[in-house]
Amino acid sequence: MCHHTSRRIRLNYEITSRNELRAVGSSRSLRCPNNQSSGSPDESSNEIVNLAFENQHGNLLRSVYSQHQYILDLIISFDFDFNLIQAESSGSVFFIDGSSQQFFRKSSDDVVKPDSIVDTEAGAAISILLGFAPPSTLSAASSSKLNQVLVPNPFNRPRAVFMLEIRGADDSKLLAKDDTIFSNALSSKIFIRSKKAEIQLPDEDEVVVVSLDEPLADFNDKELGNFASWIGGTYLSENEEPLNGELIIPLATGANLKLHMSKKADREFTLSVLSLVRNSRRAIEMHEDISHGLHYPAELLTGSFDGIKVLQEQYGPEVAELGMDVLLATFSKLYTALEATYKGQIVGVIFCYGTDASPESGKMMDVVFAPRRSVRWLEETEASDEVTLSVLLVRRTLAWITGIILVIATLLGIYFLLNMPLTRDTLLYSNVKLD
Repeated sequence: MCHHTSRRIRLNYEITSRNELRAVGSSRSLRCPNNQSSGSPDESSNEIVNLAFENQHGNLLRSVYSQHQYILDLIISFDFDFNLIQAESSGSVFFIDGSSQQFFRKSSDDVVKPDSIVDTEAGAAISILLGFAPPSTLSAASSSKLNQVLVPNPFNRPRAVFMLEIRGADDSKLLAKDDTIFSNALSSKIFIRSKKAEIQLPDEDEVVVVSLDEPLADFNDKELGNFASWIGGTYLSENEEPLNGELIIPLATGANLKLHMSKKADREFTLSVLSLVRNSRRAIEMHEDISHGLHYPAELLTGSFDGIKVLQEQYGPEVAELGMDVLLATFSKLYTALEATYKGQIVGVIFCYGTDASPESGKMMDVVFAPRRSVRWLEETEASDEVTLSVLLVRRTLAWITGIILVIATLLGIYFLLNMPLTRDTLLYSNVKLD
C-alpha cells in the first residue's frame, strides 16, 4: 500500500526595505490513512483540490512579482534617462529673420517662447523652413515647441536656409552685442546629443545643398588683400616671401585684430573666414543660375566654423572674442548680400556651442535624403526566349486547328443543304405545294 502526500500552500506577500517582493509560504502535509487504498475517490479529489490551490497561488505570485518588477524597471529607466539628459551638452541656437519678411515669431507675439529645444527639433524646424513636412517621428511636445518658434503659415516659407555651426563661441557675448543682427534674433537653449541630428529632406531633385566647408584650393596674398579691403582692413605683405604678411582688421569696439600668416592659429582662422566668404559667394552665383530655370528647388547652405575654437585654444578668451567680432562683421555683410540676392526669401539658423560641447563626429547636423521610390510601369513582364517560343507554338497550333474545324463544318453544312430532299415536311419548303 502506497502513501501519497499532498501539500496545501498558504502564501503571504510582503515588500522588504529593498523593494523586493517576497513570498512567505507555510505548508502542511496531508497523508492518506493506512487503511485507505491508493485509488480511493476521496483521496484523489483531495489531491486534485490541493494541486489546484497550489497552482492558483503560484500564478498569483508570479503575476504580482512581474508587475512589481515592471514598476522597478520604469523607475530605473526614468532615472537613467534623467541622468542622460543631465549629461547632455548644451549650446544656443539663433533664428535670424529676414529684414523684409517675417518667418519666425517675434517677442511681441502672444506666444510663450520655448526655454530650450533639442537638436532633433532644430533639424525639424529647418525641414519646415525649406517647405517640407517634418519627420513623422516628431512628438506632440516637439511640434508644440516648433509652433512657438515658426510663424504658423505653411504657405509662407523662405525655402532657403543659411545654417552655420560655430564651435568655441560664447553665446552670452553674442546676446550682449546690440549692434549685430543677433540682437534681434530669436534665441533658445539647445541640448546637443552625441549622435548627429538629422535634417530629413525628401529628394535631391527638390532641394539643393550647398556646402560652406569647401577648402580653398588657391590662397595667395592678392586674395588676402581683397578680403582686407572688403572688410575695411589692411594687409601688409612682404615681397620676399609669400603668405607671410600681417592682416589688420579694425573692429566696431575700436580695437584691432592683427593676424600674422606665419603663425599657425592666425592662418587657420583666416583660412576659415576666407572659405566662408568664397563659398557664400559661390552659393549666390548658383542661386542666380537656378532662378532663371523652370524648376525652382529649395536651397540649404550648410557649414561649420572652427576659427573661434582655434583662437580659443591658442590665445585664450580675449583674442577669441576679437575673432568673434570679425566673424560677426563678416557674417553681417554676407547675410546682407544673401538677402538682396534671394529677395528676402532666406533665413539664418546659427548654432553656437563651446569646445566641450562639440559633437564626437564633427558637425551636429547631418543632411539625410529619403530613399527614392522606384517607378513601376504597367507593362508586360519580359519572359525568356524559350517560354516565348513555346507559348507562340501553342497559340498557332490552336488557331490552325480551330480554323480547319470551322472550314470543314462550313463545307459539310453547304453540302447537306444543297442535297436536302424536297418533301412536304421539309422545314425550308414547308409552304410549297408539290404536285
